[in-house]
Amino acid sequence: MPTFKELHHGTAPLLLPNAWDGGSALAFAKAGFTAIGTTSFGVAASAGMPDGGGLGRAATLALVGQMSRLGVHVSADVEDGYSESSAEVAGFVSELADLGVAGVNLEDSSDGHLIDPAVAADKIAAVKRVRPDVFVNARVDNFWFGEQASVEAVLARARLYTDAGADGIFVPGLSSPADIRVIAVALDLPLNVLPHPTLTVAGLGALGVRRVSTGSLPYRAAVDAGVNVALDLRDGRTPPAATSYWNMQAWLLDFNQPNQR
Repeated sequence: MPTFKELHHGTAPLLLPNAWDGGSALAFAKAGFTAIGTTSFGVAASAGMPDGGGLGRAATLALVGQMSRLGVHVSADVEDGYSESSAEVAGFVSELADLGVAGVNLEDSSDGHLIDPAVAADKIAAVKRVRPDVFVNARVDNFWFGEQASVEAVLARARLYTDAGADGIFVPGLSSPADIRVIAVALDLPLNVLPHPTLTVAGLGALGVRRVSTGSLPYRAAVDAGVNVALDLRDGRTPPAATSYWNMQAWLLDFNQPNQR
């Protein structure tokens, strides 16, 4: 199997589904995905908590522990590293790597606002010093939070993170095909974006994107689907088809065998 880093340099963009619990991660693995990420929003929301603020740290650590047994590359969304201290962030990433994590997303924002890019760069450098084997996907949140939301500002931050040792650049909220192309061409690292409302993964690849993360979309779609099942039943419509209870139970029983890796 190619390494996680090699998956970012294939003939097509890496499509990375993001799991919110052990069951969703197992389902993605059963569907044939060889690399699976976590979603900080999905992890927090499934526990009834809002995204951000470091609330999902323990849940993410527990989820990664489960996912490491799936035989896939695991990438953990760790928000801003759950600390302002570069040393503490590096220590947490090292703990994840000891569980088998291949990569992490590290944000340059906190509490919904951009932080000093030098602070984010210090965190990246600290992680790479301690765990050079971990793929650090540096998230640039200008467009996501609408702060300094220009191509030039994004590239300035991205270049600083590249110099600090990042392995990839993630720009959520980037939606203009023209901007995507400009940023992809200007970067020395693989560009990661969220799904585009009008472009396929192949279309994003043609613009230079090397990774497409589903983010919290599968979690939010699953919640919508669950509500719609209940509405269909309430309103007299036929319920939808779904994977059987027995099939899913068999997956989970097999996954929880003592010798399961």
